[in-house]
Amino acid sequence: MNKKANTAIFIVVATLLNILLMLALFVLSFALIARFVDPESPLVPLWLGLAFIVSIGGSFLLYSVVVKFISKKFNMEEHLAPLWTSKKQKKRREE
Repeated sequence: MNKKANTAIFIVVATLLNILLMLALFVLSFALIARFVDPESPLVPLWLGLAFIVSIGGSFLLYSVVVKFISKKFNMEEHLAPLWTSKKQKKRREE
């Protein structure tokens, strides 16, 4: 496969990983809320909102760590095409 196909596959798999991480963190935080927060409490909606925000932030943090680890371990720069190129590089290619 060429670099562009590898890049497309990597983006799809990484996106699925990020969604799964967010879902797992939300389920974990929801389970913690169900275990430790009184269901009659008026703060339950606040806790659920906080759980949602924490799951988004936590999944972003874990995703960043995992992608950096994979990138270093398998030397992904060698196998993937760059997503964005600077204007200077485009001019050099045309010349």
